[in-house]
Amino acid sequence: MNIIKDDAKKLIDKLPDNVTWDDIMYEFYVKKKITAAMQAAKEGRVVSHEKAKKRLLSK
Repeated sequence: MNIIKDDAKKLIDKLPDNVTWDDIMYEFYVKKKITAAMQAAKEGRVVSHEKAKKRLLSK
């Protein structure tokens, strides 16, 4: 089975029985964003806290 499909099934199985479509979509969205962020960090596509702070304060 596809890893993504398997992860999606596991995620849904962990949700309560009274889950809504919006709840499911939110969980998928968060999972996708966290996965993308972890991949970016692995590839070194990140900025330090200090650089981010400087960027925000300079605007």
